[in-house]
Amino acid sequence: MKRRDFIKVTGLGAAGAATLAAPAIAQSMPEIKWRMPTSWPKSLDTLFGGAEMMCKMVAEATDNKFQIQIFAAGEIVPGLQVLDAVQNGTCEIGHTASYYYFGKDPTFTFGSAVPFGPNMRINQAWYMQGGGRDVLNEFYKSYNVVSLLAGNTGCQMGGWFRKEVNTPEDLKGMKFRIGGFTGRVLQKLGVVPQQLAGGDIYPALEKGTIDAAEWVGPYDDEKLGFYKIAPHYYYPGWWEGGPMLLAFVNLDKWNALPKYYQSVLEQAGHYANNYMMARYDTANPLALKKLLAGGTKLHAFSPSIMDACYKAAKELHAEVGATNANFKKVHDSLAKFTSDGYAWFQVAEVGYDIFMARRSQS
Repeated sequence: MKRRDFIKVTGLGAAGAATLAAPAIAQSMPEIKWRMPTSWPKSLDTLFGGAEMMCKMVAEATDNKFQIQIFAAGEIVPGLQVLDAVQNGTCEIGHTASYYYFGKDPTFTFGSAVPFGPNMRINQAWYMQGGGRDVLNEFYKSYNVVSLLAGNTGCQMGGWFRKEVNTPEDLKGMKFRIGGFTGRVLQKLGVVPQQLAGGDIYPALEKGTIDAAEWVGPYDDEKLGFYKIAPHYYYPGWWEGGPMLLAFVNLDKWNALPKYYQSVLEQAGHYANNYMMARYDTANPLALKKLLAGGTKLHAFSPSIMDACYKAAKELHAEVGATNANFKKVHDSLAKFTSDGYAWFQVAEVGYDIFMARRSQS
């Protein structure tokens, strides 16, 4: 049979052939447009850039059928009201840090990081494989949202101070920009915590409204210019060993999504998460070197300050857990996982360090 006769018999013309060529899944995908407010200024190309990357991956994976328009802090809502905008349906999805909303319930702190909590690897292992996502989403459900992993900054720095702090006494009365639950830990030591969005920190530091401020790490901190006002840079950020960033999705909008789109959103969040970690690991060492060359004075928190903060953190965890069932439930889930997880990571990492030391000597 000649080719044109075959086409006549089967009823396939150019339009029919084009229909067959298009993937069936592409034909069935609805066109959806969402809005994503974030807690980040556009100048922070790691935090805001990670959220941008998530939106980009969603569009590419759906042939632009599912588009998410991203907004910097303040463009739709202030940076610390992203959860509220998603919860009430003003926007469908938001990119933020869970612990910003600890004022609603201290349990929100576990979606980012807890003082003296796990490092980045163990935090994410708990969320992804250790039941963390399930127990957190059970809690978030009462706020009409579901969470997706969408970033991690790695271990953070301890912040910028106008003057040196050597003992717990030096912290008393200090107005310190510090995010989330950690502020309540430091209150026990006489600190006056201030929760400010990233773009509001420099003006407050410049005007003297605050005496010290922490944000993330060298790369972002340099961009925000804190070194110009507060020359003393401290480490470690014991309150954020590996803080997760989440995409909160309105629960009704999530449930209405096709399963394929749900999967795309989740995988795009994982891509953004890996992208952000790689960006920070690449940029932070170079930024720290530049800051030190420019006169920044790097200090470790003293043992007396670390001991006092650790004691205050343990006390606060016990106090809140005694009266807040949600907090205790999530705390116990993380505690059980880390009691097993830390043992494994310590064995693995110490073993690797021994191997590398021997290798360098050979």
